[in-house]
Amino acid sequence: MQSSPNSVSVVRLRTFTPWLMTVALSFTLSCRTDSPSVPAVDTPPCAVTKPNGNPPPGLPPTAPFHGGNGLWTTLDWPDGVVVFRPGGPGFIHKSGELEMKFPWWRAVKGRLTIEGRRLDKPAPPLQADIPEGYGDTGFQATALLFPTPGCWEVTGRAGNASLTFVVMVVKAEARQ
Repeated sequence: MQSSPNSVSVVRLRTFTPWLMTVALSFTLSCRTDSPSVPAVDTPPCAVTKPNGNPPPGLPPTAPFHGGNGLWTTLDWPDGVVVFRPGGPGFIHKSGELEMKFPWWRAVKGRLTIEGRRLDKPAPPLQADIPEGYGDTGFQATALLFPTPGCWEVTGRAGNASLTFVVMVVKAEARQ
């Protein structure tokens, strides 16, 4: 009696399946988040803004630029997650507040204002340091002060232009 190629495959699959199931189960159990070595994190989803790559006038298009219609910034964090870590970018204040520099560009005249609110839990509003001396249009340095980690919506306004984005702010432990 001749066996078809399909029957051989079935036999191989049947002998391979228990081994594959054992490996998959072992991997799943080793990755459980309730393990003492991996702390469980209860973080609600945060619909972070992906940069649209649209640059301010006169600058080449690059991935972290985000904006248009007169106002731009950069969202230069992997997956929209702004990570604060001792020795990393930004500042962790003794009070627990988290400060990060954000560049802005204005193609419309008007003073830049920035406001923000935490989306996932109640928190004090975001604070912004917007220094003077940058003129009516063009580049504007700022620093955003997040009172707590979490999912934050940030809105900048200048003249008749506005730009809103969402980032996840995380405070990480120092690297060992």
